[in-house]
Amino acid sequence: MFETIKYEVKNGVAWLTLNRPDKLNAFTAQMNDEIMKALKDVAKNTEIRCLVITGEGRAFCSGEDLGSLGEEANHGEILRKRYNPMVRQLASIEKPIIAAINGVAAGAGVSLALACDFRLASEKSSLVEAFIHIGLIPDSGNLYYLPRLVGQAKALELAVLGEKISAEEAKALGLVTKVIPVDHWFDEVSSFAEKLANMPTKAIGLIKRYINDSWNCNLAEMLEKEANGQRAAGLTADHQEGVVAFLEKRKPKFKGN
Repeated sequence: MFETIKYEVKNGVAWLTLNRPDKLNAFTAQMNDEIMKALKDVAKNTEIRCLVITGEGRAFCSGEDLGSLGEEANHGEILRKRYNPMVRQLASIEKPIIAAINGVAAGAGVSLALACDFRLASEKSSLVEAFIHIGLIPDSGNLYYLPRLVGQAKALELAVLGEKISAEEAKALGLVTKVIPVDHWFDEVSSFAEKLANMPTKAIGLIKRYINDSWNCNLAEMLEKEANGQRAAGLTADHQEGVVAFLEKRKPKFKGN
């Protein structure tokens, strides 16, 4: 079905693997298109309760495949047609999304990771805001997410200096949720993803929605949004299960609805 990505669903988790290892999983128009198709399935498939995005081989994603661009490429239109829809689609998915950074993430590869909810990094991985090295600016949501994660001063430093940072440095900055030893990589990523997949998915989606909304709300508006969100969460079967499990002193079995 796909040529530039791998896509499979198991144990409630969708695994989307960028699959151009010989090109360090660099983006092409075809890859952007295939990612979009997979993301749309994640959004509508009720069996999927968590998404993991990772890379095949030794890289997560090295950004755009510059060899596929002509000298007269319109970078703005490329973003509007290929990258911006992908980033918006990611943002619209009200399920937990993990970037499993298995190796180097550079340029738009960093942007892809920043657009996810959690970032798990292999101890041998690294991140680099490579745009400045070819005279460009960070894109694909990078300048939106980066300052929200690390603050304005550090975001400016990372974007302008374009220095490679290790997984441990990224963890210290708050960019990475967890650094995982290479020997335990797949098991720990799978465990983290399946833990999320067994949580109350509707509540997670509402949390994501209202945290995003909070940047553009005053306190009174946010309090009302929380009330509306709590009403919606309170009507879910998972809430009822949580209450019953609490009273019965057992672990709840959430079904994501």
